[in-house]
Formats: sequence, C-alpha cells, structure tokens
Amino acid sequence: MKKYLSLACVVAPALGVVASAHAFEPTRPVEFVVTAGPGGGTDIFARTIQAIIGKYELMKAPVIVTNKGSAGGAEGFVYTAGYHADAYKLAFGTNNAYLLPVRAKVPYKAEDLVPVSALAADEFILWVNGKSEFKTAGDFVAKAKGSSDMKVGGSQSKDVDQILTSMINDASGTKLGYIPFKSGGEAAVQLAGEHIAANVNNPSENLGQWQAGMVKPLCVFKSEKLKSGAKVNGDLGWADIPTCKDTGIAIDNYSMPRTVWLPAGVDADVVQYYADILKKVAETPEWAKYLSDTSQSPAYMSGEQLTAFIKTDEAAVSQVLKREGWLAN
Repeated sequence: MKKYLSLACVVAPALGVVASAHAFEPTRPVEFVVTAGPGGGTDIFARTIQAIIGKYELMKAPVIVTNKGSAGGAEGFVYTAGYHADAYKLAFGTNNAYLLPVRAKVPYKAEDLVPVSALAADEFILWVNGKSEFKTAGDFVAKAKGSSDMKVGGSQSKDVDQILTSMINDASGTKLGYIPFKSGGEAAVQLAGEHIAANVNNPSENLGQWQAGMVKPLCVFKSEKLKSGAKVNGDLGWADIPTCKDTGIAIDNYSMPRTVWLPAGVDADVVQYYADILKKVAETPEWAKYLSDTSQSPAYMSGEQLTAFIKTDEAAVSQVLKREGWLAN
C-alpha cells in the first residue's frame, strides 16, 4: 500500500488536474463506448485509460465502459454519433472510425464524429511459419512472384489486414491471395499449422507462437525498427526485426492508430478538455507499461496534427479500396 500511495503522490501533482483550466468539466458519469467486444485490443485500450484516470483522479466524474462492437465496430460509432453534441459519450476505436464509412454502407458518416486523440500505434509485421525457408522479406516476395497460390491470412475482410495485403501486392508485383478469419488470433493458429503462407498480425497477436518457435517475423511495416529491447525467442526480440522497406517490400509505414472520438456538435472546449486528460494519461508509467505489454508504439496526437494524419491515412487507404473495388459508394 505504501508503494502505491507513494507513486500516486509523486505522479499526480506532476500530471495536475487539468479540468480547472477549462470552461467544461463533466458533472455526471462519462461513458466510454468501446467499438469492439470484451477482452479485445480496443476494450483493453479503453479500460486501461479508465483505470489510469481513476488512479490519478484526473476527472471528478466517474467513467463507465460499455461494449458495442457488432458490425465491425459500426454499432459503437453509430451509437456515439447519435448523441449529437453530447459531451458525455466518447467512442474508442482505431482508424475504423473514419474508414468504415468509406468501405461499408453504415448509418453514420465520419463527419458525425469529432477526433479527440490518438494515443498509440499498433504495428504490423509480416510473419511466416517458424519452419519456413524464408530468411527475409525479399525471399518471400521472390517466391510469391513465382506462385499463384500463396495465401495471407488476416482478421476480417476489406479491413486493415487485407488492405495491407493489397498494398504488398501493389508494391511488390505479387499476387498473394487473402483468407479472412474471425480474429488475428485465429490467423496466428492457421499460420502455425502451415495452412497459410503468412499473416500480417500485430506483434501481440503472434507473440505466443513466436515464443514457441511456431512462427517467425520477417519484417515490420515501419519507417524504423521497433524500440522494445525485450527478448521473445532466444536472443531475438522486437528490436531485431528489420523494416520491410529495407529488406524487400517498398512500404515505408503502416500502422493502426488507437483513437478516441466525441459526437459532432460538441464545443471546442470539450474536445480540448478530453484531449488534455488523455495527454496526461499518456504521460503515466502505467501507460508506458501498457504500450510495452501490448508491443505498441507511443503515438499521441490531437488537434491539427491528428486531423492531418486522418486526412492522409484516409486518402492512402481510399486509393487501395478504389483499386480493389471495395468502396462503399
């Protein structure tokens, strides 16, 4: 107990309770709407933030977490968007908040939501079976160019995993097929069983299989190597994975932001209030541990920086969707 109190006493003053700096301060429970089911990455994302806010008393109002994850997360975004100008509903998701309306017929538009913050980036890695002959991404591409039946597995259709597979084909001149599964975990099992040639799972989704030597990473779709020095398989760890752009696949960066949204129509001061709260969350040791435990990269953004990122990401992904004929309209 003394250790807990000591940490809270040291960190809390440094964080400051930012509510007093704003005209807005919540006076009743705030609902965190998780656009995914219980126990998944988005759920853990939201509940970690809830716990940190509570520990350091960053808000006086309590936080309630609800899960609305059907239809690929559309349920949660539709629900949140339906509370126009409500300062007490925050949706937690990824880039699906603004990409779902582009690739699927959903009853909301991206403009029905206001971006508050992005707090982390979930990276993507090209994984192959642990017994595979491939040593580099270049080896994989060379084999794929001469084959018409190599399949990449991933989570869902026309979502981030299949979009990345399409980008690999476009950048490398390959004709990789894609097999959708219910989750990244299922794609990991299929790869470990040698039923597919590769997957592009996030680090945490293939962690157990890599530890067991059942799969191995070829490259990370990032402009620089991962920073984590933790060892996973023998002497190899995340920081030992080369970048894809340096080893055979000309894709500089591809990641999935973890994002927070408010309904359209809220005052600018409300957006800034929550952005400041989330910035304080991102500065805590608990958040650093969360990023380390889930093998994500720190990537806090808000305001104009986040707006510019969303615009660029949506444009890049829309090109892929148009090329593949996946646009909703």
